Amino acid sequence: MFGSGKDKHKNLSENEVRIVLPEEQFTVMEWTQEGLPCVAALNSALTDFEPKRVFGWHLSLIVDFEELADNGMPSHQEREVVDPFCDQLNDEIKAGGNALFVIRENWNKTRRMVWRVYDPEIAHQHLQYILEHHKYPRQFDYHMQEDFEWEQISWYFSQLRK
Repeated sequence: MFGSGKDKHKNLSENEVRIVLPEEQFTVMEWTQEGLPCVAALNSALTDFEPKRVFGWHLSLIVDFEELADNGMPSHQEREVVDPFCDQLNDEIKAGGNALFVIRENWNKTRRMVWRVYDPEIAHQHLQYILEHHKYPRQFDYHMQEDFEWEQISWYFSQLRK
């Protein structure tokens, strides 16, 4: 059961857990990897999020840029094409509280977006629909796997604690 806190007095059955989804807060991060700059926006509201196991699936999606500026970064025109698609995709993946947005990073001609997912089948079916019906402005690929301890994204949050 997911909520924003409005239903906090509603009784839970024995096998239910009440989760208040944190309001997204973003921290901009920059680093260099393989000689190229990486710029990311991390949802730092998830730093101490519990219970992690509820969102036990790691979904990583990579969009390939076509028009580039310097150092593999997207041009202004490319961002005008890719940003609305990524924003809409983010809203759709998170719909109904099924996912938490973690990070968006631009590096080496790509944009990577990561979510923590509750029900992987819902996200998978939605992404397959987009791919099968060619409802995307740029090529993209995604990968989803179990990661109950959030190990695949722990590096990002460890950078905030330094």
